[in-house]
Amino acid sequence: MATLTEDMKQFINDNLAFVATVSADGVPDLGPKMSMFALDDNHLAYHERTGGQTYRNLENGSPLVVAFVNFEQKKGYRFRGEVVLHTDDAIYDEQVKLAEQRGTKKPACVPVMEIDQIEDLSAGAHAYVMVMRSHYFHTR
Repeated sequence: MATLTEDMKQFINDNLAFVATVSADGVPDLGPKMSMFALDDNHLAYHERTGGQTYRNLENGSPLVVAFVNFEQKKGYRFRGEVVLHTDDAIYDEQVKLAEQRGTKKPACVPVMEIDQIEDLSAGAHAYVMVMRSHYFHTR
C-alpha cells in the first residue's frame, strides 16, 4: 500500500480528478470525478452519482486509474489500486450524510481505492517517475 503525502492530499483537494476504467469488452472509459477525495493516507474515494459506465465497469471488476493534473503548475499524479464499492456500510452512510450537508446528489455508491501505486506526472526531468509502489506491484 502506498502512502499519500500532505502535499499530495492538498493537490487532490485543489484539482479535478479524471478516472479511467475498462469494460468487460475492453472498451476504455475516461471521465472527470468532481467528488474525488483522500479518504485517509492510503485511500482515494468519490461519490458515484451517475451510476453510468464507470460504475458499471467497476461493478464488473475493472481496474481504476485516477489522475490529477494542474496545467498551470505543470504538475500531476496518477494513482492505481484495488477498488471496493461501498453501498451499505459506515463509509457509505458517512458520505451520504456529507452529500446531504453539501446539498449534492446522494451517491449510488462510494468507490474506495486502496492506493498501490503513485506516479509523478509532472513535466520536465521527473515526468513519469515512480513515486511510490506497494509490495503488491513488486511481486506481480
